[in-house]
Amino acid sequence: MSRNDEIATLLEEFADLLEAKDVAYKPSSYRRAAENVREHPTPVEELAEEGEDAVQEIDRVGDAIASKIVEYVETGRIEELAELREELPVDMAGLTSVEGVGPKTVGKLYEALGVADLDDLEAAARDGKIQEVKGFGAKTEANILDGIEFAREATGRELLGKARPVADDLLSYLGDHDAVGRVEPAGSMRRWRETVGDIDVLAESADAAAVIDRFLAWELVGDTIEAGEQKASVRVNGMRVDLRVVDPAEYGAALQYFTGSKDHNVHLRNIAIDRGLKMNEYGMFDVSDVEDPDDGPRAGTRVAGDTEASMYAALDLPLVPPEMREDTGEIERAADGDLPDLLAEGELRGDLHTHTDWSDGDNTVAEMVAAAEERGYDYHAVTDHATGPGMVGGVGVADDDLLDQIDEVRAVGEESDIAVFTGVEANIDAEGGISVADDVLAELDVVVASPHSALDQDRETATERLVTAMEHPAVNVLGHPTGRLINQRPGLPLDYERLAEAAVENGVALELNASPYRLDLNGEALKIAVEAGATVAIDTDAHRPGELDHARYGVHTARRGWVETADVLNARSVEELTDFLK
Repeated sequence: MSRNDEIATLLEEFADLLEAKDVAYKPSSYRRAAENVREHPTPVEELAEEGEDAVQEIDRVGDAIASKIVEYVETGRIEELAELREELPVDMAGLTSVEGVGPKTVGKLYEALGVADLDDLEAAARDGKIQEVKGFGAKTEANILDGIEFAREATGRELLGKARPVADDLLSYLGDHDAVGRVEPAGSMRRWRETVGDIDVLAESADAAAVIDRFLAWELVGDTIEAGEQKASVRVNGMRVDLRVVDPAEYGAALQYFTGSKDHNVHLRNIAIDRGLKMNEYGMFDVSDVEDPDDGPRAGTRVAGDTEASMYAALDLPLVPPEMREDTGEIERAADGDLPDLLAEGELRGDLHTHTDWSDGDNTVAEMVAAAEERGYDYHAVTDHATGPGMVGGVGVADDDLLDQIDEVRAVGEESDIAVFTGVEANIDAEGGISVADDVLAELDVVVASPHSALDQDRETATERLVTAMEHPAVNVLGHPTGRLINQRPGLPLDYERLAEAAVENGVALELNASPYRLDLNGEALKIAVEAGATVAIDTDAHRPGELDHARYGVHTARRGWVETADVLNARSVEELTDFLK
């Protein structure tokens, strides 16, 4: 695995510290560079070994940033960043996790009040000191105080989209070793929850010592937390990674047990007890003739354990997909032989929500279409931001320019082997109005309407606002309905049943925005939506080619919502999609 993400994170920290010190222009340069470093196909450390000129081949990485990247790869330190940290010794990530608190706010509050972390921020807000700082008021102070609780809950859990690539690298690394058989992630990561506390991995082997040694030699390891005969824990990029090595005969039982959820497993164990069986991480055991079933974890006669499927089969159940294991009715459905035929990776046939350099994307229309074509898609929609509520800094495309863009998109489509749709991501105002003129919307193939402002509305107001937007005849997709950013802001509280009913009535698809920062709608909301007969669009909201690969997070989040292939708009053919959009 490359160090691109690690280096990009440092550049983002650099940008935050510069912004906190009110340095002009540089923060945006560092953020753009960070995005491109993260997505660059070549490991940046390899480019750094060739020198600064090679690093500057990365788009928007100039000589100043390239020199810092080389400095970090060679020395493990960026002197200027270290100086900025000394000048502003704050928990930037923790403080900016509070909604409404950005780097500039952090800088002002540190200078005025010495606020360095969440505890300081909470104390200052409770004492009424923040509203006394120039540029702040009582309402801002109250909003900050309200946001601190949410920020604390988010602290310590990493985004799935940050943790999963690390796990994938470890799976590949361990899987290449002769001593390792099966190797899988476990825990909330295997259930594809939107955040994870740590990374749990199970490896099958009869030579645990060799596997542990291999694990500790992994190049991404920063610190070794502990190492024993069967398990070990390390720290990678601030995340804890736990490895457990399991005997082949017990691997399936361990994988089932450590995948969870706790509620799912308790339900299964109660079924096992009723049948004279004992179910645990070592296997399924017949204890009907055992005097003391609790006489050791392996008491009784083993009847299953080498595979997960055998564990479920011992209870006369089919294998339940990991994403469904939350004890929300999946065991009953399994017992009835009625598990849903879930959407699978590779079944999406296109993306209906993407951006280009016409708005805030990094790439041209042609480059984004080419990237979609490379991924084997049948179609691709260009839906740049329109102007309107929530769009700042000149991000949105004006109506006249949207009409001009149509010509470019169609010209690219004529040269492409896939279908290319014109479109827009319009903004939904506080009352449910659409930010693009009706005559412009009528010219476009795909209209995604999304809330980007007024994200503090109550449940009833927010729901009716989105219903009103869906009633607009030009709207095809309701984009990221809650507007949430995971670990940053909770988004709109919504009545999902009402939303789904309106979507069905108006022929509008509800989006599952697959960006790992959003995953909006989530699995719980999707389950309600598909039960009501709503159509789901799984889109990446990609602003650069690499983000098209976030579709996998959307697919697995959809599986958490029991979404089947037939429920998904962009799992349909071009002809079926076109019929829906009419």
